[in-house]
Amino acid sequence: MPSSLAPGWSSHRHHSYAAVLALVGLGLAFPAVAGVLLGVPLAIGMVVLGVAHGACDQFVLPARQPAGRALTGWHYWRQFLAGYLGLAALVGLLWWLWPAATVAGFFLLTVWHWGSADAPTNKQVPTGWWLAHSLLRGLLIFAVPAWGRAHETMSLVNELLAFVGAEAVSASTFGAIAVVLGVLVMGGHAALWAGYARQHRTGFLKTELVEVSVLILLFVALPPRLSVAVYFVFWHSLQHILRLNGWLGYASGAKGQAARSELLAQLVFFLRRAAPLLLVSCVALLVLGRVLAPRLPDATAWFSLALVVAAIVTLPHALLVTTVMDAHRWQSLGLGKCALSPTLRTAAARMHS
Repeated sequence: MPSSLAPGWSSHRHHSYAAVLALVGLGLAFPAVAGVLLGVPLAIGMVVLGVAHGACDQFVLPARQPAGRALTGWHYWRQFLAGYLGLAALVGLLWWLWPAATVAGFFLLTVWHWGSADAPTNKQVPTGWWLAHSLLRGLLIFAVPAWGRAHETMSLVNELLAFVGAEAVSASTFGAIAVVLGVLVMGGHAALWAGYARQHRTGFLKTELVEVSVLILLFVALPPRLSVAVYFVFWHSLQHILRLNGWLGYASGAKGQAARSELLAQLVFFLRRAAPLLLVSCVALLVLGRVLAPRLPDATAWFSLALVVAAIVTLPHALLVTTVMDAHRWQSLGLGKCALSPTLRTAAARMHS
């Protein structure tokens, strides 16, 4: 494991560092054609990592059940799909009825989901630190492009708002939001890092400095559309897959196995289980794209559509991760009974019968 990685962070984080730095380097070397050069790895990665990382959500609840209470069969599938698709349908309705509020809600949910996914998973890490790290990391991902590429980021937000029929954000409002985000992120990180230093958590501090540096470089060096896609595919999605593999019973390869061989083995392990829903998801996306193609005149509209589709499935996916995979965090705060939704809660309680 690289020395910069503290206990509680995945030993596979260096795969994401390498991928991000390679793509940033490519984009900086050939800025005029960065979209074309990064388009191929992003398109492939969006399928085998981005879409795929949510295609094993159905295994999260069963993996947490005690021995002898397996959640299997059509009964479980009906309950799971009812809860999952019901939540997705609710989000779709919200986009239709209150688009502006839903855009804000989507960004806030993404702050939490991406931030908590980047936080240390070790149970020995105090929950207060985990919570602070989750919020600060999520805010950082939004604050850096809002400062470093303000005009492009504001354009991306307003294009999404226009796509769903909502009023655009003014430059003054966006600027004020960027200032607030910047103050929160800088002040919060200063306090968090001071806490690490004061308690001699040098491993955590080193890892934080490495990751924050890589992320700042990513979101400043590349345009928002590319940087968001690179982060989602090669950082968030890849790390979720590697974490979930542990839940699904993956056993690491022999000691000394080459890092690339280990990564390939992990991806094969995951994709074999994700294949059925991944195929269904890809077909559904192709059909949706074909139906809506006449109404999508340019790349801007396609990107906005991708954000809306992502938002619709983010809520059930994020709730599964937060309330099941991170359940021990909430239990330590006395919130162990938090639930996914009435339907998914019922599914979790009744599937063993």
